[in-house]
Amino acid sequence: MGEHKMKKALILSTALSAVAFAASAEQITVMSWGGAYTTSQVEAFHKPFTAETGIGVVSVDADNPATPLKAMVEANNVSVDVVDVNTSDAVRLCDEGQLEEIDPAMLPAAPDGTPATEDFLPGALSDCAVGNIVYSMIVAYDESKFPNEKPKTIGDFFDTDKFPGKRAMWKSAKTTLEMALMGDGVPAAEVYDVMGTPEGVDRAFAKLDAIKGDLIWWEAGAQPVQLLADGEVAMTTAYNGRIFAAAVSENKPFVPIWDGQVYEYDLFVIPKGAPNLEAAKKFVAFATGTQPLADQAKWISYGPARKSSAPLVGLYQDGKTEMGPNMPTAEANLTNALPSSYEFWVDHDTELEERFNAWLASN
Repeated sequence: MGEHKMKKALILSTALSAVAFAASAEQITVMSWGGAYTTSQVEAFHKPFTAETGIGVVSVDADNPATPLKAMVEANNVSVDVVDVNTSDAVRLCDEGQLEEIDPAMLPAAPDGTPATEDFLPGALSDCAVGNIVYSMIVAYDESKFPNEKPKTIGDFFDTDKFPGKRAMWKSAKTTLEMALMGDGVPAAEVYDVMGTPEGVDRAFAKLDAIKGDLIWWEAGAQPVQLLADGEVAMTTAYNGRIFAAAVSENKPFVPIWDGQVYEYDLFVIPKGAPNLEAAKKFVAFATGTQPLADQAKWISYGPARKSSAPLVGLYQDGKTEMGPNMPTAEANLTNALPSSYEFWVDHDTELEERFNAWLASN
C-alpha cells in the first residue's frame, strides 16, 4: 500500500474510532422519584437498555419530577431527556406545550402482535405520555403498635380513639381530600361527585380537622416509611411500593390497608427541548415494552401498564414472594379502590391546593 493510501486509511480508521467512541459515549438523563421505585427502573429499564443500545443512562431523582421539569422548560435550560410523572401532571404539562408529543406508532407491539394502542391499559397512553406502572396511595400501619385489634379500613385511619397514635399524610390536597371523604364513609365510586361540590370539599376538610392535632406531613416518598420505622407515627399514607419494599426487603412490621386506596398511572414524558430527543424516544419505546414492564415488577409492587405484561409477572427478587397479590390491581385489593381522576385535578388543582395550604397554616 502506498504511503498516501496508508495515510488515508489511518485517517479513516481514526475517524471511525472517534465515531464509535462518540456513539458509545452517548447518554441520556432520566428523572424519577427515587428510592425503591428508581431502583426498579434502573434494574428493569436502564441497564438492559444500555446493554442493547450502548446508550448510557444517568439517573436523577426529585420529590415530584414535574416541578423541576416545568422550571427547566420555562427557563429554556433542559438538562433531562425523560421524566417520570403522574397522570394529571402529564396532561397539564402537555396542554401547556411543555412536552414533546409521542407517536404511539413508535411503541413496540405485544408479543402476539397486538398493537401498543390496544395493549396498554385504558388511559395509559396520551398525546405526550406513555404509562409504565399503576401505583397507589394506601394506608399502612406498624403492626407492633396494635397488639390486639388491627386496623382494617380507611375509616380506621381517622379513628384515633379506637386506634391511637400519630398519623402521617402526604402534604398535598390530592389524595388527602379523597381519603378524608372515604374515611368519612363516602364510597370510592362517589368521591369525585361529592368533591365537585363546595359542601363535599367542606366535608373533607372537616374530617381532616378531626385529626389535625395528630397529623405529621410528609413530602418525599421515603419519609412515611421512615416515620413508621422511627416510631414517630403508628399509621401513614404511603406509596404501596415503598411499604412493600420495607416489609419484604427489610422485614419491617408494616401492613398495607387496601381499602380506600387511590391508584393512578406513572408515565414517561419527554420535556420540550430535551437535549437527546431521538435517544429519549428509543428509551421510552424500550422501557414500555412488554417484557421490561413485567421485569420491573420483580423489584417493586406496582402493576405494569400493559395487558401483555401481567401474565409475565412472577416472583419478587427474593425468589419466593408472589408479586401478583401485592399489586394495586389485584382483584382482592380493588374492593373500595378509587382511580384518581386526572380530569378533576386538572380542573381543580390550583384552587384546592391553595385552600389546603391555607388550612395547613391555620390553627
